[in-house]
Amino acid sequence: MTAATPELRWHAIGRRKVSVARVYLTPGSGKWNINGRNLGDYFPRPSLVSHIQQPFTATDTLGAFDVRARVAGGGVTGQAGAVRMGIARALCLADERHRKKLREQGLLTRDPRAVERKKPGRAGARKRFQFSKR
Repeated sequence: MTAATPELRWHAIGRRKVSVARVYLTPGSGKWNINGRNLGDYFPRPSLVSHIQQPFTATDTLGAFDVRARVAGGGVTGQAGAVRMGIARALCLADERHRKKLREQGLLTRDPRAVERKKPGRAGARKRFQFSKR
């Protein structure tokens, strides 16, 4: 593009558990770049790939945007959820008409579940040490 026409690009942040994903959408042919790798290389499980592509299938825009994402923190499931939320938020910025479809499927709501902290005097968050009568 020339300097006179600004480049179309939408940026959004998605979070899940401890993971944070910065997602950039640009109109294109459906290329994926997650931390410098392809979607299938970074997320090898097919269930995670379909989970991440949910916002695109809900809005019928699969293959219409190039996705570039930087993900940090947590494990693969949390990172997949963070990327999914970032994509959904960026799609809303790209076209406000997508918001209703994404909201109906719950793709714009942050999942509040997180690991419960370990309590003092216990083996874990809820587990107790083995009881000994003597």
